[in-house]
Amino acid sequence: MPITIATTYVSIYKLIPDYLVTKRYWLFALYSVYTFIISAYLVMASIFFSLIYISGFEYAEMNPATKNILFIMAGVYLVVFVVSAFKLLKLNVKQTAKTKQLETKILEAQLKLKEQELNYLKMQIHPHFLFNTLNTMYGYALKKAEETPEMILKLSNLLDYLLYQVDKPLVALADEINHIKDYISLEQMRFNDTLDVHFSEEGCSTSIEIAPMLFLPFVENSFKHGKIESGVLNIDISLNCKDDCIVFSCKNSHSKSTSKSAGIGLENIKKRLELLYNNRYELNIIETDQVFEVQLKLMLANV
Repeated sequence: MPITIATTYVSIYKLIPDYLVTKRYWLFALYSVYTFIISAYLVMASIFFSLIYISGFEYAEMNPATKNILFIMAGVYLVVFVVSAFKLLKLNVKQTAKTKQLETKILEAQLKLKEQELNYLKMQIHPHFLFNTLNTMYGYALKKAEETPEMILKLSNLLDYLLYQVDKPLVALADEINHIKDYISLEQMRFNDTLDVHFSEEGCSTSIEIAPMLFLPFVENSFKHGKIESGVLNIDISLNCKDDCIVFSCKNSHSKSTSKSAGIGLENIKKRLELLYNNRYELNIIETDQVFEVQLKLMLANV
């Protein structure tokens, strides 16, 4: 019994945690052999002790359990093996719990980082969009135009969407469409006869939800960076919903020779798409000498 206890103790408190768990397999094998040799020697010594001192060198007087050396060895190492197996199982369960806890913390950190990045992008989009719309309103206020009250109302709706609705993870696609229409109306007031804009939608159900401010920056970009050709700024916008996906297109007249950076709006929407719709979107930007076009396809199956 003392040899069994000692061998088991060495196995579960030294060999397994210090060498096997830490993947120092050669040392584990080496020290396991040492432990086996020493424990086997002590088992043999204990058998001879029982023969010499207890049985008086009389084999017939020995305890029946000590007469079979193989039986004793099997009993000792069976106990060591079973206890070591339980020790390994306990360590494995403990390590699994730690790994799961660590993965949970990493996931939480990633989610917080993603949320912070999204908030940062929204903070950049807000003043960018607000600056452009206020400029439009300022121009009409200077002219004291009759359309100014209607313009203020539409701008109020846009600002409500911008300041309050945009913080929601998802909004109805119908809301985004309505605010695109309001924005187009504002720009039509500003451009007057120098604007030719067409907006169409097809098959967009009221139950469809998307991330807020997803299409509006593209529309805004077409007005801000579009070029008036032959006295007219041409813009074509379309939204088609079919087969669990949304296909958005925004095309405007453009001059490549005078093309400038599209600003933070377009860049931030690309980053937001990558964060919110990773592997579930296709974005193509086509630029020619006369036309600048954005084509966006969103997969809605897992939205």
